[in-house]
Amino acid sequence: MSVPKIYINGQFFDKPDAKISVYDHGLLYGDGVFEGLRIYSGKVFKLKEHVARLYESARAIKLEIPMTQEAMVQAIRDTVALNKKHDGYCRPLVTRGSGYLGLDPRKCSEPQVIIIVDDISLYPPEMYESGMEIATVATMSSTSSNGVGPV
Repeated sequence: MSVPKIYINGQFFDKPDAKISVYDHGLLYGDGVFEGLRIYSGKVFKLKEHVARLYESARAIKLEIPMTQEAMVQAIRDTVALNKKHDGYCRPLVTRGSGYLGLDPRKCSEPQVIIIVDDISLYPPEMYESGMEIATVATMSSTSSNGVGPV
């Protein structure tokens, strides 16, 4: 099994060598955006839609992604291809960048663009073999003006 290659700001790093600053505001304050994309038969499912949503999320927090949507789509495709991932998971994320302790985003360096392509295991293997028990719960679909309504 080969070591995953991680995309960071236009360069590829082996997984053990992929690093960002401990002062990155994505790490310190969760200041960033990400998407979770599945890869089926070597293709990223709804890639352009996911990238558009990533950019919408970034706009919502006034985070300028330092590449076009088209360049992001290509970077994701390149990372999937480099990792020879037929079926798996892709996590593009953009952090605010390295800064200081404190919340002021104007004191951060350039945003960090990171793309991870790897396998994903949501549940233990035995759950895929034998299934799992689940519980469902009814939720309120609408309420009246006093907060009480049909379920």
